[in-house]
This record gives sequence, C-alpha cells and structure tokens, in this order.
Amino acid sequence: MLIAVLVALGVALLAAILMFNRLIADRNQMRAAWSDIDVQLMRRHDLTPQLVSAVKAYAAHERITLETITELRARTREAVALADRARLEDQLEVQIERLLALQESYPDLKASENFMQLSRDLVAIEDHLQYARRYYNGAVRQLNTRIEHFPDLIVARLAGFQRGEFFAANAEQRSAP
Repeated sequence: MLIAVLVALGVALLAAILMFNRLIADRNQMRAAWSDIDVQLMRRHDLTPQLVSAVKAYAAHERITLETITELRARTREAVALADRARLEDQLEVQIERLLALQESYPDLKASENFMQLSRDLVAIEDHLQYARRYYNGAVRQLNTRIEHFPDLIVARLAGFQRGEFFAANAEQRSAP
C-alpha cells in the first residue's frame, strides 16, 4: 500500500515537472518571438529619421506629419508596457504610410533614388515585422492555451504563469477590405 502511494506521488511529481518545463519552454518561445518583433521595430526606428529627412527636402509644408512621426518614434522607445508600445507602433505605422503616400504629390521625391531605396527598405522591414507578429501571436496562443488547459493550469497557477498579450492590429488594419 505504501509503495503504491509513493509510486503515485512520484508519477504526479514527474508529471508536474514535465508540465512546468513545457510552460517554461512556451514562455521562452513567446519572449524570443517578442525579441524578433523588437528587432524589426528597431530597424524601422533606425530607418525613420532617414525617411523623414528625405521627405523634408521636398515637402517642407508637410511639417506636421514629419513632427508626428518624430514624436511617435520617441514615445515608442519610452513605452514599457506591451499594450502601450503596440498602440504607439500602430500609430507610427499609419503615419509612415502617410509619409510614403506623399511621393504621389511630389514628382521630385518620387524620382529620388534615396527616397525610393528607403521606401523599399521600409517595405521589407514591414513584411518582416508582419511575419514576426504572426509568430509572436502563435507563441502567445500556445502559452495561453497551455495555461488554460487542465491539468497544466494547476501547475501554471501554482508557479505564477501569466497569460501573454497578443500583438493586435490597429483599427485601420481591422477595417481594411
């Protein structure tokens, strides 16, 4: 009888350890995925001042858009909470799209090789960023599912695991056809 109880406790302990290790792996995958997003955001942040400078030379009266981009770039770097950073990044993305749209109004800007190269670089970064966001959201979904499923939820609650936050699309992206 005592042996059966000890075996049952051993099996339960082993199962708890395996569940804990899977939760750790999922959390680390989510963190690594966020790091990938952060790298792409930093690439975009590094490219933004160059793009603003290129446009300034051709579109001096677009000062408000350029100032908004500069301000949002600074605020995103200061944001700590993921939800705040995601919201600010979405706003920055909208402003950068407006900046890129200026090329239609300024033929000289459209003909600028520097501006065109910066635009191509930015499009490539945005593509990488979208992929990184999808990967991150998949990692968050996996962690959240494990945290909510029985019996893993018992280990997750005891160990203090928290649900991850999804990197959600902004309102303009949701309403696009």
